[in-house]
Amino acid sequence: MKKIALYKITLVSIIVLSFIGCDSHDGQKVDLKYNTLVWEDNFDGVAGTLPDATKWVYDLGTGNNGWGNLELQYYTNRPENISKDGNGNLVITAIKESFQGSGYTSARIKTKGKLDQKYGRFEARIKTPYGQGLWPAFWMLGSDIDTVTWPLCGEIDIMELRGQKPSTMSSALHGPGYSGANPILYNYTLIDNRFDTSFHIFAVEWDENKIDFFVDNYLFKRITKAEVETKGPWVYDNPFFLILNVAVGGSFGGNPNSTTSFPQKMTIDYVKVYQ
Repeated sequence: MKKIALYKITLVSIIVLSFIGCDSHDGQKVDLKYNTLVWEDNFDGVAGTLPDATKWVYDLGTGNNGWGNLELQYYTNRPENISKDGNGNLVITAIKESFQGSGYTSARIKTKGKLDQKYGRFEARIKTPYGQGLWPAFWMLGSDIDTVTWPLCGEIDIMELRGQKPSTMSSALHGPGYSGANPILYNYTLIDNRFDTSFHIFAVEWDENKIDFFVDNYLFKRITKAEVETKGPWVYDNPFFLILNVAVGGSFGGNPNSTTSFPQKMTIDYVKVYQ
């Protein structure tokens, strides 16, 4: 998902494989390779307070061309758009309002310069927003983005979804030769459940030869270095940082319409990183 003046312009002409899931998975749970917790945020604290400044920094404004995706929101660091709820959660709220020339506000935070790690397990427990034009995401960018630029830095999309399709999420890789409109992308669909009505755990386990994608500790897709190299170079041997955001509108899922209600919230219970 190109989201820094650099992301997906459209998802046309992508070869997508879909996976079907349910609430209990019996066949593909695996022993977790990484079990040493090295970083976490449980978002404990007083309601209305901002996320821990020792762990997170903000992207602010509208970026270049709507963060590269024609997105409509203005990202802020206001408690109205991002704050703890007093119950151990962080809430990112997309609001329909006039602000600095934009028609919507939201928030986007990242661990750049606070947590940058090569390989390991990266996970979050999240409940997503719902509605046409909402685009929540939990993802990663290569920490060398300021020197080599995107997509040479690499991008790992752990979870993103179109708010109008609350039962289906996608995971993707973006790198040289497989970026923007043509990432390596796979969908995962819940049966008789939705990502906006309950919390789900989204995670990747990443090493020098593969990246495994999990939903609720169910391994739904393994992307190997060999598969990536059929599209372009493997650019996943450097540290990456984490990002959480809710975009409004843009090329991934379209813009809000008359059916979309606001405000919409993405609620994050925790983020954890293991080695």
